[in-house]
Amino acid sequence: MTALHLNHVSKRFGGVEAVADLSLNFERERITGLIGPNGAGKTTVVNIITGLVRPSAGTVMLGDRALDDLAPHAIARLGISRTFQTVRLLPDESVLDNVIVGFHRHERTGLWANTVGLPAIWRERHEFRAQAQALLERFGLRAVAARPAGALAYGHRRLVEMARALAMAPDFLLLDEPAAGMNDVEGESLGRIIRSLADEGIGIVLIEHNMRFVMAACDHIYVIDSGHLIAEGSADAVRTDPAVIRAYLGE
Repeated sequence: MTALHLNHVSKRFGGVEAVADLSLNFERERITGLIGPNGAGKTTVVNIITGLVRPSAGTVMLGDRALDDLAPHAIARLGISRTFQTVRLLPDESVLDNVIVGFHRHERTGLWANTVGLPAIWRERHEFRAQAQALLERFGLRAVAARPAGALAYGHRRLVEMARALAMAPDFLLLDEPAAGMNDVEGESLGRIIRSLADEGIGIVLIEHNMRFVMAACDHIYVIDSGHLIAEGSADAVRTDPAVIRAYLGE
């Protein structure tokens, strides 16, 4: 299966090196954690992968395809989807319509067909609507499909954003703090959903500050601090690593 690689990637913002010579490997059918203290560079890594930020050095590869010269929408069409640290939904639109937006990658009808209202466009819209409803069912949100997305609790808005990202049928799903605002029961349910996605062949990249959630969910974990990789391995290996303990707790 195609893997996602960062090869000696660095990023400088003026005199600040946010990411420093990182080489990371993300595989499908695996949940890979990317953790570190605040300001470690985690979200910058995701922004580089998805084309929102260009690396100062190094290369991002999806299989044998370099992503560095591609716009974010082109990277998304190659099968890389994400959520954001701050939820980005259309607050006045329904939950269902927010998820339907994610299907744009799969549109088969063109502008002309949309303009004149050919039967093909109506069939496609019906198909997307049914698939969006199935995604909401998966996340336990079917009952709120008609509500404005902005009226939902914060944790539920995060689930809507995940459902929208999945509507793109990605090979890799990058999740930036998906469990924020959730209690333990909701977090456990989310963990089961994420595991089922990996079992179905999606590569999950997980940024999360809830260490209990990370340790329970991840197959492999990278730990970065000030843009540098300081540790990697299983949950058991990472939680006892002296460099990780220092990064989170200080000397």
